[in-house]
This record gives sequence, C-alpha cells and structure tokens, in this order.
Amino acid sequence: MSSGFKPGKDGGVIAVFEAAEVSLLRSLVSMMLGIVSPGQTSDDPLERALGIGDTAVPSDPVLARLFPSAYDDEKDSAEFRRYTEATLRDGKRADAQTVFDTAAPGHAELTAEQAQAWLRSLNDVRLTLGIKLDVTEEVHDEIAMMSEDDPRYPAYVTYDWLTYLQDSLVRALW
Repeated sequence: MSSGFKPGKDGGVIAVFEAAEVSLLRSLVSMMLGIVSPGQTSDDPLERALGIGDTAVPSDPVLARLFPSAYDDEKDSAEFRRYTEATLRDGKRADAQTVFDTAAPGHAELTAEQAQAWLRSLNDVRLTLGIKLDVTEEVHDEIAMMSEDDPRYPAYVTYDWLTYLQDSLVRALW
C-alpha cells in the first residue's frame, strides 16, 4: 500500500503507488469525469464564449455537493452560479484529468501545479464517495466495527484510503 506523499523539490511532491492503487485512482477520477460533465452554456455565442451558463441548482445530490449554492438568497445564488459553474466544472474535469494522466505505478514525482490539481481532485472524489456512502463524522468508528464481509466494506475502506492520501498530500505541500 502507498506510503502517501512526501515533499519533493520546488514545491512538488513524491509518491510511490502500486499498480492496483493506480488502477483504483484512475477508475475513480474517470467516474468524476463522467459525473462532472462539461458546463452547460446558453445558445448565445457571446455567453458561450464567456462561459455563462445555467442557473439551476443541480438535483443530483453529488452535483449539489460539488457545486453548492454560494448564497442563501436564491436569486443571488442563481446569478453567481450562472457566471461560475461552467468554469468550475471545467476546472474539476481538468484536475481529474491531471490525476488520470500522472498517476503511475512506482515512483511518481508531481510538480507543485500537478500536486494542487491532485489535492482538488482527491477532495472531489472523497466528496462524491462520501455522498454516495452517506458518510458521517463517525465513519472511522463504522469502518472499525464493519465486517470485511459487509458489501459496503470495500467502498468505505476506499474512502478511508482517499482521506489518508489527501491528508498526506496536504502535509507534503505544507
């Protein structure tokens, strides 16, 4: 199993991954690429060029968590979403693609920019998995008491591993 991330040179990080871990990471970020479709913009060419998009709050709980309302006021929130969501979606997709492209078995060195993309993407994957698993603050207690025969066990252990990876990446960066 991966020993997590270690500080590298020039603000980058170093990690060592097994082939199975890389396969799992690539699978998870591929899932993110499918969930976070490109941002929807209007038919107006200028609005499309500026990335001005839809104002509706996503009905999917995962998308609602990844793209939460910025304001309590629905009108203000819709206006903010209209000008930001398409670009945010593109950023999340670019981060997931960076993980997909740079995850490799064995010794991996990431630049500072790639490491930041990994950090954002790991967070998105954890949020997504957390919503799907209905994770609460008691997740570690639940995993500790869960039988390995429980059909949910692999998903919860994956969530826990992603938490570990994210934590080690934060520590390596700071």
